[in-house]
Amino acid sequence: MFDNEAGHLAGRTAATRALADLLRTARSGTPAVGVVRASQGMGKTALVESFLRRETTAGIRPSILRAAGAVWERRTDFGVIQQLLSGAPRGAAPGGAEPPAEPAPAEYPAVTAAPSVYGKMLLSTIDRCTAGDSAVLVLWIDDLQWADLPSLQALLYALRRVGQQSLLTLLATDLTVSELDEGAAGLLSFPAARTIRLGPLTPGDVQLMARHVPGSAGSELPLSAARILVEHTGGRPGLVQPLLEQYPATVWSTGQRVLPVPTELRAFVQARLAQLPPAAAALTEAAAVLGARSPLALAAELSGVSDAAAAVDAAAALGLLTLSPVGTETLLEFPLPAVRSAVYQNLGPGRQSTLHAAAARLPGIGAEKLRHRAASALLPDASLARELEAAATAHAASGAWGAAADAYADAARLNPQGLERESLLIMAVDAMVGAGQLPRAVSAVETIAPSPRGDAVRGYLAVLRGRPMQADALLRKAWNSVDPATDPGTAGQICQRQVLHALARFDGRDLVTWAVRARLTAPPNSPPAFEAQAIEGLGLGAMGRYAEAEASYEAADQPPEDSAPYQRIHMGRGWLRLAMDEVDEARTELASAVPTEFARGSHRITLWAQAWQARADVALGAWDGALRTVENAVALQEESGIELLSPLLHWTGAQIHALRGNRDAAAHHLERAAVAADSYPIMLLPYCLAQAQVAEIKADYDGVLRALLPVVRLERSNGIDEPGFWPWQDHYANALVMVGRIAEADAFLRPHERLAEQRQHRSTMARLASVRGRIQAAAGDFDAARSTFLGGLAHLEKLPMPYARARVMFVYGQSFRRAGKRREAAGMLIQARDLFSVLGAAAYTDRCERELRASGVSTDENRRLTATAPVTTEAAPLFDDLTEQEQAVASLVASGLTNKDAAAELYVSVKTVQYHLTRIYRKLHVSSRSELAAAYLERAPGPGPGK
Repeated sequence: MFDNEAGHLAGRTAATRALADLLRTARSGTPAVGVVRASQGMGKTALVESFLRRETTAGIRPSILRAAGAVWERRTDFGVIQQLLSGAPRGAAPGGAEPPAEPAPAEYPAVTAAPSVYGKMLLSTIDRCTAGDSAVLVLWIDDLQWADLPSLQALLYALRRVGQQSLLTLLATDLTVSELDEGAAGLLSFPAARTIRLGPLTPGDVQLMARHVPGSAGSELPLSAARILVEHTGGRPGLVQPLLEQYPATVWSTGQRVLPVPTELRAFVQARLAQLPPAAAALTEAAAVLGARSPLALAAELSGVSDAAAAVDAAAALGLLTLSPVGTETLLEFPLPAVRSAVYQNLGPGRQSTLHAAAARLPGIGAEKLRHRAASALLPDASLARELEAAATAHAASGAWGAAADAYADAARLNPQGLERESLLIMAVDAMVGAGQLPRAVSAVETIAPSPRGDAVRGYLAVLRGRPMQADALLRKAWNSVDPATDPGTAGQICQRQVLHALARFDGRDLVTWAVRARLTAPPNSPPAFEAQAIEGLGLGAMGRYAEAEASYEAADQPPEDSAPYQRIHMGRGWLRLAMDEVDEARTELASAVPTEFARGSHRITLWAQAWQARADVALGAWDGALRTVENAVALQEESGIELLSPLLHWTGAQIHALRGNRDAAAHHLERAAVAADSYPIMLLPYCLAQAQVAEIKADYDGVLRALLPVVRLERSNGIDEPGFWPWQDHYANALVMVGRIAEADAFLRPHERLAEQRQHRSTMARLASVRGRIQAAAGDFDAARSTFLGGLAHLEKLPMPYARARVMFVYGQSFRRAGKRREAAGMLIQARDLFSVLGAAAYTDRCERELRASGVSTDENRRLTATAPVTTEAAPLFDDLTEQEQAVASLVASGLTNKDAAAELYVSVKTVQYHLTRIYRKLHVSSRSELAAAYLERAPGPGPGK
């Protein structure tokens, strides 16, 4: 069992929290009623008992009176209330008087007594048990739906009359009971009752439970394994708990078709099968061989049962099978996949093999024939292995990677030749990755012996798990051990892995080198050759050779739309077009690389496509769509176990939530994006950018510099600084200016400006122009600054990038406001504010408002546009005495910013902030920052400090 019930309660955190709230209410002297409702098997009894045991050991020590309804005792009047009373202690009565002894069962009032008689006895018991300052009484009644009516009436009588006492009444009932008598209905609708509904455990619940399994400290059950457990057990805690205890976590990542079951369930099912008539048992076993759900006609034919109706009735009566019409068929279904597994495992290997062989001969078995033949084969079979390999290859070509993985794995198991068997297993691992089954692939690769192909596939998995040093060592070893002349297939595969390794390092030169080797080495039309075609253009783009990059995609073979190469080509081309500022075209390409209900594809390529599709939506201002894409992709990434792309996805989530002012959500994405400093650049770059952008939105420019320091230290000669791919340079240079390191910013900016102009990369020239204009304005060269800012906006004029345009306008207005050009600054800030408002960038909308107030411009136009968020109200006339700049300083300081942070936000010196604060304190008759904040809070309802 789980230690101290922690595991069981961990899987029900919301319900446990609700129970704790009810107990706190009772301890305060206010009676509370909780109703736990759940369908059978969801663990309502175990939850309450675990909670009460934990609370008892935690020092609260409530008195507990227990009772439970039962079908066979439902017509025994007052049976439940007598259970409660029989457990009552015989302590002192309130005031110290000695109470009469609790009646023995034989002395209870007659069953013909009115419910009020028992109700008064229960009230007396409650009085005794809650005497004392800290005494708490819990009335705990399980299976309320089977309780007798007089008992429920007596309980309801007592609850209606109980005073301010420390009483908690907990009731548990089955959700599936459709009809409740008036007593149960009255309790469930009791005015003070709080209902707690228990549904199936979620994968997250199962992960929490797994952390409390003895011996699992420090290990994490993969999300994919937790999802499998939920599907296998229906999310029932009573099945999940023993499975976590009895089997290692790796079991759920092996891809076996028939999963383990708890020892107790297998024994239970075995006993039920023994109770069935022979025909019903045969039908149930045949159904288990066909799957968790199968046509009744097929199961009847396989089992040889003539009277299927009688057999189904017998199996259904014992809870082993259900019958349901679906479309034109009548299907047999097990109540849970775990029950099917228990029946199947009860057959034994010989009987399983015989039934699978018979199933393969059924005329209506269709596409499942090959699977049944493979399942029936207990010994190697070269002919069958070849058939399975051919089927797997066909599945892979259409992007059905899950089916391909299963078929390759079966082919490897049945192939009698050692070398061929290992080659098939490696192909199975590739297909597992394509299917998003990385934990399964990692488990399978452990059985592959060291060899060039084995090392290459291990290096491939290391890349996807974000382990650059391990990947580099394995791939180098593989390449040094292979002879391309005699083994071009293996050499081509190693090149393909090196292409991905170079992409993860974002080394354009290496990527192109390995892609060319792959095309020259690998057999024509092989997966390595196609992969090289799909990715080579990205390497050329990272080297600034955009024309060649486009030409490489134009020259690439055009595979069928439902093929795996099609997905790879469109992902690579979409990413390149995004880097080239062709945002609309990029989004179209990337969307076509994301599988749909009708077009399948690789999970790995899907994640790349979704990550860059979300970035395209950020540029376009379609932020709701970007967040939906991120949400879907993160779920896929976590289930697949492909860690390489996690930061790339969370970068978008963190940035958008920060822009919208959702700081907690932004922090959540940053936490999940976090990687070590020695990670792949493809992981480190988006994580650092996310940190920097969130810090910049908060005007934390020191934080921007800290976030981007690992990027500054990276080897940047092979693509990281290429315009269009990683927009970090303007954030870094801008932060240098804002912390006063202007000369350093100027020196840093110059080579990037030259490169952007050389490439004629418009969005990069605009972003860098915003920093150059800020430097020029700070130096007092306003004509040059104006020309630079307007030039930056001109670069964006024909690009669908509203956020990029708003950022340039904001920096333009902020820089000119700080330099004293307030009227010109206000005009630009108003435009920036309007754009940010349309985008939903609340954080920057607020900053624009503060800049406008600080500008002191009071034209009718400015007043009209800023009237939506007035600073002063009739309730706070003293604020009318503040100048626009003083109002801006007061708002920031009242919101909790330090003088330094407020100065950076308003682009003024710390001394200027201190000067304004002195005047603000005098005008508002306050003497401290806390009093200033309090003065803001006392204003009439309206925007608070910093809003």
